[in-house]
Amino acid sequence: MLAIVDSGGANIASVRFALERLGIASQLTADPAVIRSADRVILPGVGSAQEGMRKLRARHLVETIRGLTQPVIGFCLGEQLLFDSSEEGDTTSLGLIPGRVVRIPEAPGITVPHMGWNTLEILRDTPLLHGIARDARFYFVHSYAGPVNAHTLASATHGTPFAAVVQRGNFYGVQFHPERSGPAGAQLLKNFLTLPA
Repeated sequence: MLAIVDSGGANIASVRFALERLGIASQLTADPAVIRSADRVILPGVGSAQEGMRKLRARHLVETIRGLTQPVIGFCLGEQLLFDSSEEGDTTSLGLIPGRVVRIPEAPGITVPHMGWNTLEILRDTPLLHGIARDARFYFVHSYAGPVNAHTLASATHGTPFAAVVQRGNFYGVQFHPERSGPAGAQLLKNFLTLPA
């Protein structure tokens, strides 16, 4: 069973539709017991880190997520919340991936938020990206991003490089929206479902 954490994000419907197109059943839930018993867990998210963590705390899901042992993946804000903290609202996050999320620096020709399609630079081989062409483009909408560090599987660049795909143990995150990223996003979703538990 695939659980989608009901974190109150605006992209939950599009995540569910993307999974349905692939013939994948999912359950939207904020029930800690259901989330713990799922085979796979998706943590979606749109909005601010401060609000995202407030919603997880209000639903008593912070310790539940931290204790999961099955494959878990965060999308967009969901990925950012996996890090230790965020500069956005000076927020303490889930602390599952080392590093602090910071605002993308503005520069000539670099607008923030970063909105649109971007390629990845794959830094480490990972089953999550198998079957995806190196020039594949993914859809991004964000103003903050995690650092490129030892847990970065792939980076992207918008003025400066940032973590686009991360992993630590059973926790994965992608800064982009796979549910809006066409065939490449669909392949990533299928790859996530075949990761070893």
